[in-house]
Amino acid sequence: MELSESIEEFVMNYDDRLRFSGAILIQNEKKIFEGGFGYANRSEHIPITSRTRFGMASGCKIFTSVAICQLVEKGILTFDTCLKDCLDISFPHFHPNVTIHHLLTHTSGVPDYFDEEVMSDFEELWKAVPMYSIKSPKDFLPMFQDHPMKFNSGSKFSYSNAGYILLGLIVERMTGMTFPEYVAENIFRVCDMSDSGYFRMDKLPERTALGYIDSEEGNDWRTNIYSVPLVGGPDGGAFTTVLDLAKFWNGLLNAKLLGKEYTDKLLTPYVKSSNDIYYGYGVWISMKNDEVLKYIIFGFDPGVRIHSSVNAKSKIHSHIMSNIDQSVIPIVTGIDKLIYG
Repeated sequence: MELSESIEEFVMNYDDRLRFSGAILIQNEKKIFEGGFGYANRSEHIPITSRTRFGMASGCKIFTSVAICQLVEKGILTFDTCLKDCLDISFPHFHPNVTIHHLLTHTSGVPDYFDEEVMSDFEELWKAVPMYSIKSPKDFLPMFQDHPMKFNSGSKFSYSNAGYILLGLIVERMTGMTFPEYVAENIFRVCDMSDSGYFRMDKLPERTALGYIDSEEGNDWRTNIYSVPLVGGPDGGAFTTVLDLAKFWNGLLNAKLLGKEYTDKLLTPYVKSSNDIYYGYGVWISMKNDEVLKYIIFGFDPGVRIHSSVNAKSKIHSHIMSNIDQSVIPIVTGIDKLIYG
């Protein structure tokens, strides 16, 4: 059986409470597998294809890090520039030595509006702050700007969505553009990512998958329209396709977005997150014996899952996007076993 057929059979037969629903693209110089599974719209029975747009959740933090690196490359900022010198916003309890580098690497210690170390239900946020009121990065500020620091900057790794909100605000302040406008012009357009954008949840364009949240029994479901912010931003919530993800990685790795020096800086493993997993600027890096194995972006929101990676040795791209509330890691692992044995 050819590899493409083996991948399709594995995904079709995978069933862990829910069958996989999403799109997959595996390629190096040539396409290895491309396909869609399940429905983008269950009510209308609209099937998923490789051109279906999906939410990216935190997977799009890498766009924020590219934007910041572009500003550093142009001499507008440095990685050692302090937050207090970038924004004319009051942060009464933040330490004055928080830098761009700290924010990019989740080592800043600034309080998070959704602290994944102690919180698990993203939907709980919107009981106090309506999700329909979150339309731009500044709308997140009341949720964390007056809170105390978690720890001294640079002392440890702690994943921070709020840190990336601050980076997005810096992009807006330094460029005079809204964050979505900057990314559209300086990343999506450059990489010809014509199907990508920061879309309103109540105004999704054609070929966009609805995110689904299934009951524990799997016999009932609802969409995620009331579970995530109205518009995504610097910490997550853009929409893209598996085909556009391939264009983005090609643009990044072939120095379309940044020169080699700053591409290398973005892909440097700065801080250890867990066993063999490190963090660069907006990107996770899998390592073994001090050797880079994969560059990875992933994310999850209610009804959203994404795992996109490039193997440093084989150069194989693996892009997996899903519109159900279930981990795609078993799919990632299964496909890796088929490819690498």
